[in-house]
Amino acid sequence: MLETLTLNQQRSKRQFMAIPVTLGLLFFAALLAMVVGAVSLSINDILTYISHGLSASHSSLSTRVLFEIRLPRTILSIAVGAALGICGAAMQALFRNPLADPGLIGVAGGGALGAVTVIVLGNSIFPQTMDVIGLYALPIGAMIGCLGVCSIIYKLSNRQGQFTIITLLLAGIAVNAIVGSLIGILTLVSSDSELRELTFWTMGNLGGNSWSLIFPVLILISISLVGLSRLAKPLNLYLLGEAQAQHLGIEVSKLKKHVFIYTAMAVGAAVSISGMIGFVGFVVPHLVRILIGPDHRFLFPVSMLLGASFLTITDVIARIIIIPAELPIGLVTSALGGPFFLFVLYKQTSRH
Repeated sequence: MLETLTLNQQRSKRQFMAIPVTLGLLFFAALLAMVVGAVSLSINDILTYISHGLSASHSSLSTRVLFEIRLPRTILSIAVGAALGICGAAMQALFRNPLADPGLIGVAGGGALGAVTVIVLGNSIFPQTMDVIGLYALPIGAMIGCLGVCSIIYKLSNRQGQFTIITLLLAGIAVNAIVGSLIGILTLVSSDSELRELTFWTMGNLGGNSWSLIFPVLILISISLVGLSRLAKPLNLYLLGEAQAQHLGIEVSKLKKHVFIYTAMAVGAAVSISGMIGFVGFVVPHLVRILIGPDHRFLFPVSMLLGASFLTITDVIARIIIIPAELPIGLVTSALGGPFFLFVLYKQTSRH
């Protein structure tokens, strides 16, 4: 009894310390992302430029690098990392399984199918449309793919007003298999240049995105993050079991639909502009749960902050590790996150 009480007190301390610690880590990661690169920028330069405001004239090389390349890329990495972190935590709560991730509801596969379709068939089937929308074609195609696949899975899972987890899981597996086969067919008929482009897209990349591309993504992700954060308390009760949650006044079916929709919106927006970045949505919330427990009032914000910090730091590594070329960020997240997660898991199991 005394040992349990002590463990609870230690967990409570870690929960309250986790938010300021991860917030500090995110601040450090953001500064690092803006300082490091081919053009050297000091912290004083960055603070001076930002303090003069975004409306100031940015004619020098340093200011153009900061405001047109590094700042939008840093903000994008923070938004995408935060979205993947909290959506992974939400999916693990929804399925009540720490092995779940946003890929189970088909959002990543749908995005890949939309992007690959645009890359392989866009210019041959819709040449005029491709000329009109230009750089927006790939994100729009990926977003349509995400929403289309998620809509199919949602429709299959929502029978007679009941949104069952087992149906959602089975529908996600089946639709993901179909999507995988369609991507394989498109890959077979692609040319060498298209094959190279779609291969790099599936490995993830945060570079080359302007403010006009990033703003719609930020809006969608922000709405989803706020929506999911408001579901923290109901999800805590949901972990007790669906019957118990209903007895405590939770509309379980409505809760599951909201988690599904917000997750699809956030991850769909992230995938549409950054490509497929694996590992973050699975490992970050799992790691946070090991450290501070399953209370979603703390799990959600800490997963957001840690996911944003992790993706920002890995993006810096991806930019500088093979200068002047750039490594796909999905490779870096897996290469760094995997061993670190195994180390934490080993320490955790050894303690018990």
